Amino acid sequence: MGSPNISSADTNSNNSSPPQTNRLVPPTAATNVLEQKHHVSRDGRGQILGNLRGFRGCTVWFTGFSGAGKTSISFELEAFLVANGIPTYALDGDNVRTGLNKNLGFSKEDREENIRRVAEVAKLFADSGVVALCSFVSPFEKDRELAKEIHKASGLPFYEVFIDTPLAVCEQRDVKGLYKKAREGKIKGFTGIDQPYEPPPHPDLRIETVGNSVKDNVLEVVKLLIEKDILPPFLQFTETVSELFTTKSKPEVSQIIKTTPKLDITELDLQWVQILSEGWACPLKGFMNEDQFLQTIHFNSFVKDEVATMPVAIVLPVETEDKIRLEGVTEVCLAYKGHVVGVLKGIEFYPHRKEERVARQFGTTSPKHPHIKMILSSGDWLMGGELEVFERIKWNDGLDKYRLTPNEIRKRAKEMEADALFAFQLRNPIHNGHALLMQDTQRKLESSYGYKKPVLLLHPLGGWTKDDDVPLPERIQQHLAVLEEGVLDPERTILAIFPSPMLYAGPTEVQWHARARLNAGANFYIVGRDPAGMPHPENPSIDLFDPTHGARVLKMAPGLAGLEIIPFRVAAYDTRGKCMAFFEPGRKDDFIFISGTKMRGLAKSGQNPPDGFMSPKAWNVLAEYYKNLKG
Repeated sequence: MGSPNISSADTNSNNSSPPQTNRLVPPTAATNVLEQKHHVSRDGRGQILGNLRGFRGCTVWFTGFSGAGKTSISFELEAFLVANGIPTYALDGDNVRTGLNKNLGFSKEDREENIRRVAEVAKLFADSGVVALCSFVSPFEKDRELAKEIHKASGLPFYEVFIDTPLAVCEQRDVKGLYKKAREGKIKGFTGIDQPYEPPPHPDLRIETVGNSVKDNVLEVVKLLIEKDILPPFLQFTETVSELFTTKSKPEVSQIIKTTPKLDITELDLQWVQILSEGWACPLKGFMNEDQFLQTIHFNSFVKDEVATMPVAIVLPVETEDKIRLEGVTEVCLAYKGHVVGVLKGIEFYPHRKEERVARQFGTTSPKHPHIKMILSSGDWLMGGELEVFERIKWNDGLDKYRLTPNEIRKRAKEMEADALFAFQLRNPIHNGHALLMQDTQRKLESSYGYKKPVLLLHPLGGWTKDDDVPLPERIQQHLAVLEEGVLDPERTILAIFPSPMLYAGPTEVQWHARARLNAGANFYIVGRDPAGMPHPENPSIDLFDPTHGARVLKMAPGLAGLEIIPFRVAAYDTRGKCMAFFEPGRKDDFIFISGTKMRGLAKSGQNPPDGFMSPKAWNVLAEYYKNLKG
């Protein structure tokens, strides 16, 4: 009985080395063939591919033992590049053997044909402007040289990456159990056991996986592609975002406070100081100058070296008398209730065009809108400049331990060994419909994306909200009850407060919420129905914004490279199943939609919601709040 055809990739199983020929690129067997020239140039293709324009077609060829980490690195790199707007496709040895090359065995001729076909396919991907990632054991130098020459003949970049993981480590990993079978003699000609592997003598990149994470390895490949001008320089992993806290000593800070003019700021201003100082609005380094303000209200983004979503105006209004008093100074200390929190440098004053600002950001100028009302009553001038904050903003309300900075959230996720972080924005109590969305997202990340440990960033908004919203302390208490009752897995959840004020600016504000979570390290973002909306201030019977537009706009928004939007599924109360479930149009009469307004109305009147709508302990928190409010 012959040996079974079992292989971890393209060339693991065979008893001899590849045949020797005198030419690397074999001639075509067909006759009367004439190459047809495309009417579209590679540069032309590059202009319509992805969010980052330009032709970036190339092939990255990963080679190494079975179990070395080729596919893990390739697939993680594919996810990173696609999330950043770079068209990419990963070709894996096993996947190709079950499709394109399923008619090939492991003879000398079939093995060489396997590599030739893959190289030709990768060349077509690269020629179309896609970054082709090929993960193949490809143990023989001659086969890899063939793939390289196929690209060279078409003028396409080809980079050989040697995943240099020791055989003993690969065998110890033995993810697919192939080394064990090879040792038992069930597989003959297995690379590293009874078939040699020829390491690349001069690879473009050599990667060691032992002692390094997959993310570290991917970063090495990204750096290579940046050096080769395939990727733009700013496209790289960042473990941290820039914070705006001072590095000066206490005596130096004291001297600045003593000698610098001061400006009193409001609580709302202080919330924006916190946002800026902790890096939520990175790359913004202070309150916006006029150019940044104009880009924000007209483009919803900054446009410089890259497009970065920045849809909300983070500005510092000042009164005319303060503008006159501070005219000509270069630095101003910012003080809240007499306490100096930081200094604004490189001062620029410009008119606060309030009507233009609110019209473009809110879609209405109604003074009945709660945030617009604050803007219209603020100063007639805006003061921009770079911010240096002297100490971390603390509110001393018992909740500061939940106010994690973006860098702290990134660190916490790393400590939890998260391989994906998905964020959920909310300003209301959590009902089981919200939980269903989060649970479903986790399942999808595991089953469809292949993540092993996706972690939820449960991230309630903690800045200013309108008077009829549930206050932050009660919301945090309610969220903790949801975690305690196991509706959400506390071992797979980071509960943290997002310190931003609420604007109620609909689709515009949704983009800000997403941008901030991207800076916190999230690579997936759940956006729900009407996430930043409210009733129309002039006609409360209708919504100010279309409830579906926030999610739709977010999926199309430029400048959110690295963040994938999770499609919203409508959840409602299923009267048949007595639980929150995804809405089924075919049995629409079985579902009841319980809005936030209706939920608050039940709590205010002392009524209970249907069983299964919210965890009992969490509902008790909400009911107790409204009971005390009424009393």
